[in-house]
Amino acid sequence: MSMELLNYLQSFLTENRKTKFEEVLSYRTKHLTVVLENIIDNHNSSAVIRSAECFGIQDIHQIDFGSKLKPAKNISRGSYNWMDIHIHKASENNSIDCIQKLKSEGYRIIATTPHIKKQSVSELDLTQKVAIFFGQEHDGLSKQVIDSADEFLIIPMYGFTESLNISVAAAIMLYDLTLRLRKSDVKWQLLEEEKLALIKRWTYNSINKPDLIIERFNAEIKSC
Repeated sequence: MSMELLNYLQSFLTENRKTKFEEVLSYRTKHLTVVLENIIDNHNSSAVIRSAECFGIQDIHQIDFGSKLKPAKNISRGSYNWMDIHIHKASENNSIDCIQKLKSEGYRIIATTPHIKKQSVSELDLTQKVAIFFGQEHDGLSKQVIDSADEFLIIPMYGFTESLNISVAAAIMLYDLTLRLRKSDVKWQLLEEEKLALIKRWTYNSINKPDLIIERFNAEIKSC
């Protein structure tokens, strides 16, 4: 999409919407990403995605999810329009494939588990990019993820119950991590080219019948 076309499409947006794009982009990050492995309840996965979007995370990875579950629209309404959802479809090595991809992009693999108590969420080092893995509600993360993890993360608890619901745990962790990240000296913001790509996509998704408007734009250009 050319800048000329982008400017044309943005003429169909309100000033408030364009200002909101800039505001949201100023908090967006790919320094932190979330990975959901074999989540059974689509309400849980959708709630995690909604929390991630609210806290400014751009990328979500879903392992063995796309062909089995659909987003719970009443929970994640709107979130899917603004984020990048990476689906790792069911296969024998899908968790390993996801881990290898993330490691090749410079992410440390962080496994959340109440059974391997290494460090609390407030102690996690954020100087390097991190991928936070959340596992299935009943069985937790797979052995593949546990064996491949660089570090393990917990939320300290002081009651009889040893674990929180996944969506609650994710919200607590992501709030803490993104708050600390924004206060740090780490370069966590999106690159300018990443921001521009998102503005183009968000603009397209925000307009009624954008393809017809683009056709009109192209016709006007040809007639000049």
